[in-house]
Amino acid sequence: MQKRTLGDSGLEVSELGLGCMGLSFGYGPATEKSEGIKLIRAGFEQGITFFDTAEAYGPFVNEELVGEAVAPFRDQVVIATKFGFKDGDSTKGLDSRPERIRAVAEASLKRLKTDRIDLFYQHRVDPAVPVEDVAGTVGELIREGKVKHFGMCEAGAQSIRRAHAVQPVAALQSEYSLWWREPEEKVLATLEELGIGFVPFSPLGKGFLTGAIDAGTTFDKTDFRNVVPRFSEENRKANAGLVEVLGRIADGKGATRAQIAIAWLLAQKPWIAPIPGTTKLHRLNENVGAAAVELSAEDLSVIEAALQQITVAGDRYPAHLQQRVDR
Repeated sequence: MQKRTLGDSGLEVSELGLGCMGLSFGYGPATEKSEGIKLIRAGFEQGITFFDTAEAYGPFVNEELVGEAVAPFRDQVVIATKFGFKDGDSTKGLDSRPERIRAVAEASLKRLKTDRIDLFYQHRVDPAVPVEDVAGTVGELIREGKVKHFGMCEAGAQSIRRAHAVQPVAALQSEYSLWWREPEEKVLATLEELGIGFVPFSPLGKGFLTGAIDAGTTFDKTDFRNVVPRFSEENRKANAGLVEVLGRIADGKGATRAQIAIAWLLAQKPWIAPIPGTTKLHRLNENVGAAAVELSAEDLSVIEAALQQITVAGDRYPAHLQQRVDR
């Protein structure tokens, strides 16, 4: 697998990372710990050197899982984790006060069994705390050697600029995929101008773009897709056209829908490193295979023309979570 550098930061990562959240949180029952470790290590064996976690995933248990899994090869990988929620619980609201950021850093270092956090993201912009104070606090942690790079998640162009002026932002992590292209409106141009890398999460539309989910799919009661408007039965039916288009393109390239969706992201900018997540080894292998799929300018034009004919139905978040997205 090839490497990519996140903007001007000098932070080099595998072109595909591994989003580890789903192993512990969000998509139904947690994966058995031994299986999670096996999957993360299988990713490393296939060239993945970029692993994404957060204190809020679990909470806390996902960091412990990642720390244990990568321990044998810690110095060969980049670990990204996040702060920004009260008590590390995403249901309790935001908290990016400087003292909280410091407390999270110390606790995360212990759970991850490491002496430094390679990339420390603010999980969501906190309107109660000036972003300059957040950037300044992470800057102090960088000078102390506890953190290597500062990142932001789901931040808008203005917040990114304000933070970057205080402490250079190495990477922005936000949702970006064939069915959520909002970053193209303002954010991508801002990142390019400032020399900031981009780490798309949910590059497969939370599984929808793989074709494995249809109108009849039922989710575990703990799966957060149950409350996502885009995953209502009606909207899944309405969005089936996008999966069909992807299937036609994939068949023509001898690839899968997931591989085309990831390859499309990789083709957008050389400083983009998506982090598809999975709990299944065969899906991990499939995702890694996307790095070998070459999309020509003609392929990209065909995809673009097809997408112009499709309107994706349903909001990507329920209303109470949508309010957390910074503009």
